[in-house]
Amino acid sequence: MIEQPDRVWAADITYVRLVRGFVYVAVLLDLFSRRVIGWALSRSLHARLTVEALQMALRTRTVQPGLIHHSDRGVQYACEEYVRILQHQGIAINMSRKGNPYDNAKLESFMKTLKTEEVYLNEYETEQAARNNIGRFIETIYNNKRLHSSLGYCSPDEFEDIFYSLEAA
Repeated sequence: MIEQPDRVWAADITYVRLVRGFVYVAVLLDLFSRRVIGWALSRSLHARLTVEALQMALRTRTVQPGLIHHSDRGVQYACEEYVRILQHQGIAINMSRKGNPYDNAKLESFMKTLKTEEVYLNEYETEQAARNNIGRFIETIYNNKRLHSSLGYCSPDEFEDIFYSLEAA
């Protein structure tokens, strides 16, 4: 069990169908609260996609000593630039065992939620439409309003707010 924010971050990528083509969404979750702390969207699966999501997380979060970054073994997470950023920040790198999707189950659960509650309900004409709707879903609905039974029926934002208020008391 993770007992505070910024101890374990998990990362993954999924695809989203557009009317013509696909885009890819890279996401980082803080596993303490299930809060999306970084995300990026692109038509390309190049490493730049995951680097942008990681940079968002690093702008909005505090890297704590001992922070672990977990991902699958995808080339986007093993590339030189991504690994260099993690090492420069002092973040420990942990990757799923080969062929074991259960190692990243919480991130897979988020991706299912994203697709079920946002993506499958919409038909995105453009990359920008997908970016706007997915961004709104992540920031406004998922992080701020969506309740999680594993968080005592709190949203990720509320769960972190409670943690920090108890820590300050």
